[in-house]
Amino acid sequence: MTVSRLSLLCRDLWALWLLLKAGADEIMHQDIVPLCAADIQDQLKKRFAYLSGGRGQDGSPVITFPDYPAFSEIPDKEFQNVMTYLTSIPSLQDAGIGFILVIDRRRDKWTSVKASVLRIAASFPANLQLVLVLRPTGFFQRTLSDIAFKFNRDDFKMKVPVIMLSSVPDLHSYIDKSQLTEDLGGTLDYCHSRWLCQRMAIESFALMVKQTAQMLQSFGTELAETELPNDVQSTSSVLCAHTEKKDKAKEDLRLALKEGHSVLESLGELQAEGSEPGVNQDQLDNQATVQRLLAQLNETEAAFDEFWAKHQQKLEQCLQLRHFEQGFREVKAILDAVCQKVATFTDIGNSLAHVEHLLRDLASFEEKSGVAVERARALSLDGEQLIENKHYAVDSIRPKCQELRHLCDQFSAEIVRRRGLLSKSLELHRRLETSLKWCDEGIYLLASQPVDKCQSQDGAEAALQEIEKFLETSAENKIQELNTIYKEYESILNQDLMEHVRKVFQKQASMEEVFHRRQASLKKLAARQTRPVQPVAPRPEALAKSPCPSPGIRRGSENSSSEGGALRRGPYRRAKSEMSESRQGRSSAGEEEESLAILRRHVMSELLDTERAYVEELLCVLEGYAAEMDNPLMAHLLSTGLHHKKDVLFGNMEEIYHFHNRIFLRELENYTDCPELVGRCFLERMEDFQIYEKYCQNKPRSESLWRQCSDCPFFQECQRKLDHKLSLDSYLLKPVQRITKYQLLLKEMLKYSKNCEGAEDLQEALSSILGILKAVNDSMHLIAITGYDGNLSDLGKLLMQGSFSVWTDHKRGHTKVKELARFKPMQRHLFLHEKAVLFCKKREENGEGYEKAPSYSYKQSLNMAAVGITENVKGDAKKFEIWYNAREEVYIVQAPTPEIKAAWVNEIRKVLTSQLQACREASQHRTLEQSQSLPLPAPTSTSPSRGNSRNLKKLEERKTDPLSLEGYVSSAPLPKPPEKSKEP
Repeated sequence: MTVSRLSLLCRDLWALWLLLKAGADEIMHQDIVPLCAADIQDQLKKRFAYLSGGRGQDGSPVITFPDYPAFSEIPDKEFQNVMTYLTSIPSLQDAGIGFILVIDRRRDKWTSVKASVLRIAASFPANLQLVLVLRPTGFFQRTLSDIAFKFNRDDFKMKVPVIMLSSVPDLHSYIDKSQLTEDLGGTLDYCHSRWLCQRMAIESFALMVKQTAQMLQSFGTELAETELPNDVQSTSSVLCAHTEKKDKAKEDLRLALKEGHSVLESLGELQAEGSEPGVNQDQLDNQATVQRLLAQLNETEAAFDEFWAKHQQKLEQCLQLRHFEQGFREVKAILDAVCQKVATFTDIGNSLAHVEHLLRDLASFEEKSGVAVERARALSLDGEQLIENKHYAVDSIRPKCQELRHLCDQFSAEIVRRRGLLSKSLELHRRLETSLKWCDEGIYLLASQPVDKCQSQDGAEAALQEIEKFLETSAENKIQELNTIYKEYESILNQDLMEHVRKVFQKQASMEEVFHRRQASLKKLAARQTRPVQPVAPRPEALAKSPCPSPGIRRGSENSSSEGGALRRGPYRRAKSEMSESRQGRSSAGEEEESLAILRRHVMSELLDTERAYVEELLCVLEGYAAEMDNPLMAHLLSTGLHHKKDVLFGNMEEIYHFHNRIFLRELENYTDCPELVGRCFLERMEDFQIYEKYCQNKPRSESLWRQCSDCPFFQECQRKLDHKLSLDSYLLKPVQRITKYQLLLKEMLKYSKNCEGAEDLQEALSSILGILKAVNDSMHLIAITGYDGNLSDLGKLLMQGSFSVWTDHKRGHTKVKELARFKPMQRHLFLHEKAVLFCKKREENGEGYEKAPSYSYKQSLNMAAVGITENVKGDAKKFEIWYNAREEVYIVQAPTPEIKAAWVNEIRKVLTSQLQACREASQHRTLEQSQSLPLPAPTSTSPSRGNSRNLKKLEERKTDPLSLEGYVSSAPLPKPPEKSKEP
């Protein structure tokens, strides 16, 4: 169908082209003259012959040869050109009748007349009807011409008669006066220069028309032979080029028409004067010629416009088709990728949060893909519009529109199906979460019921009502039947989810069993309290008071009556009741402990599950990303910035993975049955957790490299292969999140294990993990220090770090500078090490993520061996002093809170105390060595021990002089700072 429509269109264009060509050929082959007036205008200006436009009685054109003295001197070539040109001007019909020649030789000699007539007769290129010669007017020359003409008649033999005329009136008898110019006694208005200008204008217009026709014919041939391009760019270029050429052709047509109307207007002025007898036939013929050329030019333009409209429509439809095809290819590729991507959304989630995350991912994906779907639908509508507009390629467009609609519908249906499955999964997980929450609430309820209060009637009834009220909520919270759940959610249940449902159901059943046992116990307690009291006869006083009853009485008691039996059974019943109460109390306490045990197992289960998932995620990153960076088949996807940067991007993740996979996970699994003792596992491996400090210190470099190369195709390809919903940076954050998660789990475990054997280990493990987190945080600040020349590791362990306001007071320096400095605090970030305290200036935060952490510009450091502190500064509970070299330099430090100040003071006190103790031990050790190696006492002046004692004494004086009774922190106030100078 498309081929037939296209061939039909081409056939129409070809027919129009033939019509245009025929019109152009007609223009090019008509009115063709061998010569143009512009070519021989100098020869025509001599006016030795002219075509006045007069006609004979039968319409024969009249050519006049005026009296031209130098006629004989005209070159034959010029004469022949003028004759040829003049005879070509009249129409073929008039020229076919024959020309009348009027030769004016009234002022000439007979010899010249003869020569002129013979020359004209011999060279005249057209038919002659009559030759009229005005012979010389002189008497002698006229007589001579009569005689000579008679005797030389044979020399003038022509196919037409030659008539010798003696006067102008004789000429009028052959040609009417209205067809003769004024020099021949006629009234015909003729101006040779005007005639020449008109002839040149008409011929110029005719030449322009011919050139325009040739141009149109050539352009039409080019358009007709143009093949339709196969791409948008080529089609646009062809359409643009053809449009430019069309505009140029139309401009040439416009100029030709303008020129023709201008010529016609000039001829029209003569026509307006044509009412007078002076208008000649040649002028009327000229006007008719111009009008005919204009009409043909208009017809040619109309044919060209129609041809161009068809051609333009063909090119525009071709361009529309190419745009549609290009858009189809692009949209189809996107839709195929989108459909392929949505087919990978097979995960139904393993938790409520996971399903919600998957639904958000699906919604985000649907939103992003909606642009492609809308584009596809819009393109399909564009194709339908092309079909309605009678496009020649209907058979090619319609299947593509149908395919686009099918892909869009398929994508929408798949999205709806996936959303339905995820919604079903969300519903199931909500039910499971509701059941788990209900179980947890039940466990907390059991754990919160105090056993001692349940021993009273009111307490037991209240506890029983709480339990019964809670059990009433079971219908709306718990899972009723497993088979019903399996059947209802069959479309989404996989092995893992079925196992999860089974575990929830088992937990629910276990919790209900505990509840029923508690309920039964409470009912017994309530029943015991409300049981009516049986009347019991009092025991005989003697029996009660007899310390040693006689054998007779004992025997009598054995054979006593039923009343006596009742008396003996009374104490037994009370004892049994008391024993029952004791057992019931122990039962309640056991139930509480069982509830706590369930909670501990729950925390342990979460610890193990998340640990296994963490190990799997680390392995997935190492195999799916890190190992692929060394894969030669993936090398072409790596950007230049990633070459040899694997250690920067992943840090020591591999070391972390091996520790958790080979050691820590296996050891954790050993505590599955005794979760309250898991703190020991953490304590035994606490040194191994130091590897996280190295990972966190590398994290800023890793973050910076990721931001530079996150759009690298390598990461996108790896993520696609792994089918990860999140990008690599989310997985690089896992170790940081994991080390933080441990302290939360330990807190939970400690909460439920306060009375257990491993409570102390759990508390110590929690403190150690928090210490590691603090060390990691401190190290993140420590690596941001810039400008320090030495090695920070030489300063010992980093103990504390924080921001303070600092005033300085130095003994050295200008007094005014010292006074001003005390009133203008500096913002400094202090780093307390074992051997020194560093003062740094905190710089502005910049960047993103880990690079958003501040940097610290090093300013100065104080050796802790020469440092002293004053704990209290008068007037501010947040200030303390750090002084250096016997108060040569004093730094007043203001903490953000009194608690932070106390922590720093205590830590500095510990450092100074340890230094003092180390000095004492070193001195004692040296004294002991000297006493053992030197049996005789050394002189006092040279005794090393005495010198060491003096040094130790000086150190103690430096440490204790301004300090408190312990010798470390002074409570003496500082002198009041000088007032701020009022001088400018």
